[in-house]
Amino acid sequence: MTVNRTPVCATTSGIPVRRQPSLPARERRAERPVPAVRDLRDRSGGGPRTLSFGLRDLVVVTGLPGSGKSTLMRRTVPGHRVDSQDARDRWAARLPAALPYALYRPLVRLAHYAGLRRALGSGAGVVVHDCGTQPWVRAWLARAARRRGGTLHLILLDVPAGTARQGQRERGRGVSRYAFRRHRGTTARLLGAVERGGSPAGCGSVVLLDRASADALKRIEFAE
Repeated sequence: MTVNRTPVCATTSGIPVRRQPSLPARERRAERPVPAVRDLRDRSGGGPRTLSFGLRDLVVVTGLPGSGKSTLMRRTVPGHRVDSQDARDRWAARLPAALPYALYRPLVRLAHYAGLRRALGSGAGVVVHDCGTQPWVRAWLARAARRRGGTLHLILLDVPAGTARQGQRERGRGVSRYAFRRHRGTTARLLGAVERGGSPAGCGSVVLLDRASADALKRIEFAE
């Protein structure tokens, strides 16, 4: 499959991501529609300023540690967002600065998923920081989106490893070489699958961003 580098319905103000029509479960399993892939990398002018999704949709932002996921979410999401970095910052503020993150990481993960569960219960559109690029989390979110009458969408930041490492240094939130190598492998496999026409199960669309198009984006919204 050739990835479409000209997004469907693109405008200078945004990209409407339309929800797929609802089908009976048997027909959904039989058809397994291929998700829309909108490749905004390498675009002159930096790409659109807004991404629009359905009111009950869920959006997962994924990419390498240091690629700018948290920065993107804080700058562009005016509504519900669930970021594991926010949970980490809250715990770090309560604990001694010398305490290694590895010792309280399980607590951060529990707090993150508890906050995510509460946000899902609101019924509103939610943007989620993909914590550790865990496939089971995306599967859970895909099921939750269907129950809400919405769709799961993926925003993937395609940033070079060196740029991501620099981003970690600038934010003072580095990961170990082993963990970063694992993230690189997971992200590369996901990106490769998307470029070949695949995506995580249950995703209705995938948006590919590089650093320039991510910087140009001003708003992620949920609308009719």
